[in-house]
Amino acid sequence: MAENLSFVLEKPGSVKYEDRPVPQLKSEHDVIVNVKYTGICGSDVHYWVHGRIGAFVVESPMVLGHESSGVIHSVGAAVKTLKAGDRVAMEPGIPCRRCVRCKDGNYNLCPDMAFAATPPFDGTLAKYYALPEDFCYKLPDTVSLEEGALVEPAAVGVHICRMAKVAPGESVVVFGAGPIGLLCCKVAREVFGATKVVAVDVNAERLKFAQGYAATHVFSSEKVSPEENAKRLVQEAGLGPGADVVIDASGAEVCIQTAIHVARVGGRFTQGGMGKPDIAFPIGAMCAKELHVTGSFRYSSGDYQLAVDMIASGKLSVKELISKKVTFEGAEEAFSNVKQGNGIKWLIEGPN
Repeated sequence: MAENLSFVLEKPGSVKYEDRPVPQLKSEHDVIVNVKYTGICGSDVHYWVHGRIGAFVVESPMVLGHESSGVIHSVGAAVKTLKAGDRVAMEPGIPCRRCVRCKDGNYNLCPDMAFAATPPFDGTLAKYYALPEDFCYKLPDTVSLEEGALVEPAAVGVHICRMAKVAPGESVVVFGAGPIGLLCCKVAREVFGATKVVAVDVNAERLKFAQGYAATHVFSSEKVSPEENAKRLVQEAGLGPGADVVIDASGAEVCIQTAIHVARVGGRFTQGGMGKPDIAFPIGAMCAKELHVTGSFRYSSGDYQLAVDMIASGKLSVKELISKKVTFEGAEEAFSNVKQGNGIKWLIEGPN
């Protein structure tokens, strides 16, 4: 029987199951986690199909996966807050802890970040995975391990909303009704108190789901100019002078262009979706409106814990996002379905 069965990307389009060495405790502050559930992210699929994302290129076989939960298998001598058998959500990016960005709390911007399933670092689709104690978040009894695997994308949504400075009573428009966009809608409304949340997409099924899950309004984009789509969106959603906050979780050029026209003067725009490296951007409208524009990348200090706490409280429900669970042996099938846009979030179990 394999000791540490792993789902390995050999090259674009080619994956295999491989028994890797069981990770060792490199520090007395580390723990070994027995991984129980892993969600599939768009970045995992992108590596599977293309073998690269921007400057990050898969040059040697790499274990996929980074949205995981599990049970503590063993702990280092200095670990104080966790013990074998504890159920945890796993934060998959380990910063250096020493650079300026780490010290100011923005460790997601650490230039030496070791992030799971980002070349050259292996991911979490394995039986065992090693992490520092403080990057494992103990799950309350009311939170399942399946929900624990969704803490990672939930933390992304939390960080995007924090970067956008969503505040109680505000109107928020979210472009893209995939997992991250849906979570942005939910977090904006239920965690940060937005009163009007508009989900924008071209997929009718996703919009129907969004309305039942988190959005107060939905809008289906048409094949017209960004200005025309923006005008109709503002009118149909009753946004008056425009939205207080606009978030793009799609990465699509036309969505980003439309988003700038949807924002009110003095409003805020946050880019959360990854797309083409370069796009045509309506800089004139941005300047004339004096928009506050930010990017958003992964998550930083406090985001993971807030996501866990909000899921535990019931305010941030994530169960509805789980479309299907498959066995570890069905991992490639799950990847294929995510690539085709089937469902919202697929979870891979185990391996046992």
